[in-house]
Amino acid sequence: MLSVSHPHPHPASIPARHRRAVPHHNCRRRRRFAYVTTSAILLGPDGSPIGGGPRNRKLPFTPPPTAPRDQLYQPFHPPPAPLPDRFRSLDLAQRLGVLRDRLGLWYEYAPLISALSREGFTPSSIEEATGISGVEQNCLVVASQVRDSLVSEDFPADLLPYFDSYGGPELLYELRFLNARQRADAARHAMDNRLEPKGVRELARSMKDFPRRRGDDGWDAFTRASPGDCLAFARFRQSREAIAIEDCVAELERALQVVETETARARVEREMEKAKKKAAGEEVDDGEPDPATRPDVPVVRLMYGEVADASTVLLLPVVRETDGAEALALAPRRTKTDVDLGLVEVDKVWTRWAVVPGWGPVAEVADEAVVVELADGRILPWRSAEEERVLVVANRGRREVVEEGIYVVEKEGRLVVEKGRTLVEMGVGEAAAEVLLVARPPKEVDDMISDDEWD
Repeated sequence: MLSVSHPHPHPASIPARHRRAVPHHNCRRRRRFAYVTTSAILLGPDGSPIGGGPRNRKLPFTPPPTAPRDQLYQPFHPPPAPLPDRFRSLDLAQRLGVLRDRLGLWYEYAPLISALSREGFTPSSIEEATGISGVEQNCLVVASQVRDSLVSEDFPADLLPYFDSYGGPELLYELRFLNARQRADAARHAMDNRLEPKGVRELARSMKDFPRRRGDDGWDAFTRASPGDCLAFARFRQSREAIAIEDCVAELERALQVVETETARARVEREMEKAKKKAAGEEVDDGEPDPATRPDVPVVRLMYGEVADASTVLLLPVVRETDGAEALALAPRRTKTDVDLGLVEVDKVWTRWAVVPGWGPVAEVADEAVVVELADGRILPWRSAEEERVLVVANRGRREVVEEGIYVVEKEGRLVVEKGRTLVEMGVGEAAAEVLLVARPPKEVDDMISDDEWD
């Protein structure tokens, strides 16, 4: 690094023994050029000057990542993939030639892409040398891994050649989010129905999403182990979400084309019959509430720090859903409250409590309020697509069942939430408590799923 040094001292201030004899006619010129001179400061690896010197001249320095001399620096290391024996004896130029000329089946030369990545090649450099784009590289590598999982899952060997054609990678690539057993079932279904990549994508998404839909109307009629039933249920759901009756009928017809079990087929046919009556202008009496409609009770999602920022909070006893109605009735009740100091007295000792904001409907009946903890919110009597714990705040002071209410009742030793209309039809006149609101847990704002960029 170069820096400007200070001017030399005046010759008169230098001791005589250190002065050099110079001609008189050069003194003025040398003094004129002596006012500004340059010098070099060598910095060591840690940024400090070599050979002494002021340390306040050190510049901020971040050394680049280092690697052994015989290796290139690689910021990303893909997972190791075994290289076929036929390619291990080939040099770099020959391996690139195999990829460039597509010598062999796609799943045979796909491991070469991972091997080149481990040697320091990037997707762009591989594309420049072989002509295979980054997107296709990713597709080949992932599809080969899916194919290997089929082999390990004892997929029939005589069916594997179906995916050996040039379009095989696109089909297998869509199965990447399924487990090994689901991949085998989906691959067989794709072969039997001659699905294209778009159809395989729809099939894989329906199989992945089916377990999360537990609690939706009609879910019990479909079979999870059947790829056709999973796809039919996805189309069944889309028919119930369609606005135009023509779109509803079209989705149900598509569901009937792929449904496999008899119970699922009967459920789709029953829905088709209702849809056709509505299309013809006939009045249809479903005889059951629409599960897609929201209840009359508030469903709120808690926010991080909401309790700390609330002006008033409530301390409520918590009962698990497995405790039963007896535990719900025996949960402590508030007997005295000191508003000024925030002190609360209850009539008995309890171990589980929940601190919630002082919501108006709950604060009005705080003496009889209790919290029921449900392990899975999808069992609520309305559509809920997320698997998460929820807190049901209920009022034990109101137990008489009316059609417009939502109630906590006991079924087979467990506390469940049911609509008043359903309980009235069942002949139930009294519940364990009336639901005031449902609180869902906090959720991160950014829930995007990241993916690797290959192109």
